[in-house]
Amino acid sequence: MTNYTHWLIRARLKTRQLLLIVALAEEGNIHRASQVLSMTQPAASKLLKDLEDVLGVQLFERLPRGMRPTWYGETMIRHARAALNSLNQANDELQAAKHGQFGQVNLGAITAPGVVLLPPTIAAVKQAHPHLRITIQIESSNVLLEQLYRGTLDVMIGRLSEEHDTDDLRYESIADEPVCAVARPGHPLFGTTPLLFPDLLAYGWIVPPVGSVMRHKFDLMFQELDLQQLSNRIETSSLLFLTKMMQDSDMVSIMATDVARYYADHGLLRILPVDLPCELEPFGFITRRDKPLSPAAQVLLSALKTSAQAVYGKQFAPVAD
Repeated sequence: MTNYTHWLIRARLKTRQLLLIVALAEEGNIHRASQVLSMTQPAASKLLKDLEDVLGVQLFERLPRGMRPTWYGETMIRHARAALNSLNQANDELQAAKHGQFGQVNLGAITAPGVVLLPPTIAAVKQAHPHLRITIQIESSNVLLEQLYRGTLDVMIGRLSEEHDTDDLRYESIADEPVCAVARPGHPLFGTTPLLFPDLLAYGWIVPPVGSVMRHKFDLMFQELDLQQLSNRIETSSLLFLTKMMQDSDMVSIMATDVARYYADHGLLRILPVDLPCELEPFGFITRRDKPLSPAAQVLLSALKTSAQAVYGKQFAPVAD
């Protein structure tokens, strides 16, 4: 413990003493100063005497028609004003944090809601609460769950699997996640009518890495269709590499439909008109039961649920305080 903390403990400074010496400096009279602070004059005189006794110096000269700060008093008044101003700022920050207008929120999401749900939500929240600090991570559900358990994420949007321990997690489903096949604009497959899934097997594929949920579903699709697993493939989790590689080649890929629509809207890829017997489990809002959400996190989660209601057409439970 620092020396100044020891001094503060010994001095037992009261906020009303700081208020009193500032009021005395402004009023110049203990009668008027006590009225400003809604206390009796004897109580004000005792507060001042107790402070002077602790400090061992006289803070004010007692004059026939009032009081005047001594050199020691001027010093104490200056620091009292600074301390009271700091306390006022602390109260303002606490009230702002209480209403979610200030603070830090760490949010994680898988790619599809990261593309569709997050941008309009974050824009709206930042407009309403410009001082709210938000960090965002776009990762797989497994990576995000590890961070949620470690406490480095407040809220995540992802999916839970059977291998996950869900006892300490709160989950609220948002929507299913359909997937589709994509290729570059102008790919020869767009001239094939009707287009069937076996037609896609004549080309190389870019697929998610082993261990990801989408790769697991992709491999299961081949088993259900009684097809041999692809040998002509590239494995990557990088969407930047995937889109560039597909623009420069005739390779095809599998992608969450919401993400594919985003790239299609920007002319980078096109969705192949073929049905895939493949769909990912629903994703949802996930938080920890044993870690109460901060007011800032409550504000963000509430905004996310409002946006999700508009995007996915589903009602969500209100965020608990």
